[in-house]
Amino acid sequence: MTITTILLLAAAGFLSGAVNAIAGGGTFLTFGAMTLAGIPPILANATSSIVQFPGYITSTLAYRDEISSRWRSAILLGAVSVLGALIGSLALLSLDNPSFRALVPWLLAAATAVFAAGPWLKPKVSAERPANSVASVIGQFLTAIYGGFFGAGMGIMMLAVLGLTTGGSYHHLNALKNMLAMIIASVAIIVFVGGGVIAWPEALVMIPTGALGGYSGVWLARRVPQAVLRWCVVAVGAGLTIYYFVTA
Repeated sequence: MTITTILLLAAAGFLSGAVNAIAGGGTFLTFGAMTLAGIPPILANATSSIVQFPGYITSTLAYRDEISSRWRSAILLGAVSVLGALIGSLALLSLDNPSFRALVPWLLAAATAVFAAGPWLKPKVSAERPANSVASVIGQFLTAIYGGFFGAGMGIMMLAVLGLTTGGSYHHLNALKNMLAMIIASVAIIVFVGGGVIAWPEALVMIPTGALGGYSGVWLARRVPQAVLRWCVVAVGAGLTIYYFVTA
């Protein structure tokens, strides 16, 4: 890697951690940076899972009280998430880079649209409903398949599904979402490492800066409007979508 590439990846890791702490959407930044660095799309997608993983862990730990109060929901939906993530990540490994690249612009377009609609998809406080309903299990299973295959926009999708099918306060839903995202990412990482599709040098550059960005995100949250960061991420997603459509 050149110095320029290292700086690009380090900056993307830092900004990814920061926007995940505030608005979400860090995968757009890490995937885009690795694309510009010449990493094949399957490796860029798989490596993003590792880069985002530390943030999922710390968020889950911070929400441990909310998760423990809904441990039945966590266990059931966690088990469903393992199965869905396994299917999604294995599906990714079944493709070659040209085949996956043909899907990328469509996936990015969908994820960008969902992310842009995030404020309208944000779940409202409602009465808690059983998490073992058919709707909640099927919804989480499908979301986990998507998350194992292509993680961009997964958090927004999961919050929307959980809000519609399980209810509860926003913090309880966000806590459950963070834990399930950690489970999905951990399964995908195991599959991707076993499949040899991780760009380790690039990951080692971005992981520490991503952790620093996540910590700094709290500071940024007090000074930068969330809407500004959200639309910056949407702009990145839209730019990547156009790039992949034009160069397909």
